[in-house]
Amino acid sequence: MIHLKSFTFLCCFLTLIPSLVRGDCTCEPEDEDRDKSQALKLKMAAIASILVAGAIGVCFPMLGKTVKALRPEKNIFFIIKSFAAGVILSTGFIHVLPDATENLTSPCLNENPWGKFPFAGLVAMAASIGTLMIDVFATSHYTKSHLHKTQQSDGGDEEKTGENENHLPVHTHATHGHAHGSVSMLQPSDSAQLLRHRVVSQVLELGIVVHSVIIGISLGASESPKTIRPLVAALTFHQFFEGMGLGGCISQAEFKCRAVTIMALFFSLTTPVGIAIGIGITNVYDESSSTALIVEGLLNAASAGILIYMALVDLLAADFMNPKLQNNGLLQVGASVSLLLGATLMSLLAIWA
Repeated sequence: MIHLKSFTFLCCFLTLIPSLVRGDCTCEPEDEDRDKSQALKLKMAAIASILVAGAIGVCFPMLGKTVKALRPEKNIFFIIKSFAAGVILSTGFIHVLPDATENLTSPCLNENPWGKFPFAGLVAMAASIGTLMIDVFATSHYTKSHLHKTQQSDGGDEEKTGENENHLPVHTHATHGHAHGSVSMLQPSDSAQLLRHRVVSQVLELGIVVHSVIIGISLGASESPKTIRPLVAALTFHQFFEGMGLGGCISQAEFKCRAVTIMALFFSLTTPVGIAIGIGITNVYDESSSTALIVEGLLNAASAGILIYMALVDLLAADFMNPKLQNNGLLQVGASVSLLLGATLMSLLAIWA
C-alpha cells in the first residue's frame, strides 16, 4: 500500500516538468450550456445517489455473515463475484484506459513526445507489473512471517507433548501426533490464502479509489447540466457494481469489524469527496490545461493497469481455477454468463458516461 501511494505521488510530481511544454493549439473550454445553479443541484443529487449506491454495493457481499446464501463458499457468491469482476474489467478497458489515452493524446499537448508515443499503454503496463510485484512480495513476506510464528508455536507444542508423553497411552499419543501434523500442514496454507485475500482487497481498493477521485473531481468541476445529468446515472451504477466486486474481496479477507468499516467508508466516500473537491475548485480548475491533462492521463492509465490486473489475475483466474468451480459444470456456465453480463452492462454505460 505504501509503495503504491509513493508511486502515485511520484507520477504527480514528474508531470510538473513535462507539463511546462504546451501544444500549439488554443484549447479553450467549449461554450456549453452552462447553468451554475442547476449544475450545483445535480451535483448535490450525484453526491447523495453515488454515496448510497456505493455503500449498498460494497456492503451487499458482506451480508454473508447473516445471510447464508451469500457466504464465500456458496455458489451464488461465485456468480456475484464473477459479475463484479466483469464490471471491474470493463471499467479498466472501456472507461479508464480510453480516457487516459484521450488525455495524453490531446491536441492541447505538444506533439513531441505526447503524440508520438503511447504513454497511456506504457503506464498501464508498468502499473500492472508493479501491482504484480507488490502482490507477490507482500504475500510472500506475510506468509513467511506467519510460517515462522507457526514453527515457533509448533516447537513449543512438541516440547510440551514430549514432557507429557510418558503419561499418555502409545495409541493416543500417535493419534495426537497425526492430528497435530495435519493441522500444522493446513494452517499455513489457509492463513496464506487469507493473507492473499487481504492483500488483494487492499490493492483493488487503491486502484478503484484513484479512478473514483478523478471522475469525482471532473464531475464536480463541470458547470454544464447537459454533461452532468447522464453522468449521475452512469456513475451511480458504476459505483454500485464496483462496490460489489470490492465487497466480495473484503468479505473473503475476513478483516475485523473496524477494518471492514473503514474500507467500506473509504470506498463509499471517495467519489462524493472528489465531487465536493471539484465543486470547490470550479473557478480555478481548467480541464484542458496541460497539467490537468497529463496528471489525469497518467493516474487514469495507472488505475486502468491496476484494475485490469486485479480483475484478470486476482478475481477471475483465482475463482475460475477454484476446484469447486472446476468440478461443477453448471456453476462454470453460470459464472461465465455472469462475467459476460457484467462486462457488457458496464460497457454499455460508456454510451452515457
